[in-house]
Amino acid sequence: MLPQHRRRARIAFTDSAAKQLENITSEAGIHALDRALVVVSVDPEAGEPIPGSAAGPQLREYADEVERVRLLYWVTALRTVVVVAYLEV
Repeated sequence: MLPQHRRRARIAFTDSAAKQLENITSEAGIHALDRALVVVSVDPEAGEPIPGSAAGPQLREYADEVERVRLLYWVTALRTVVVVAYLEV
C-alpha cells in the first residue's frame, strides 16, 4: 500500500509581504525564506498562535532559529497560507 501524502498548502502574500520579498537580493535571504515557506506549506500549524481578537484571522508566527527568520501568517479555511510579513532576526 502506498503511503498517504498530504497536499501542501498554497502560499499567498499580502501586498506588504510581496514588497518585502522584492527587496531580498541575497541568495542566503532567498534560501532562508524558501526554507520557512516549505515548513509552513507542509504543516500550516507549525507556527505559534499570536494572541489577539477573535474578530479577524488567527495570526501565527513561525520562527526558524537556524536561518534566523520569522514569518507572520494566517491559514484560510481552504488551507492557503497567507504570509503577512517576513522578518530577518
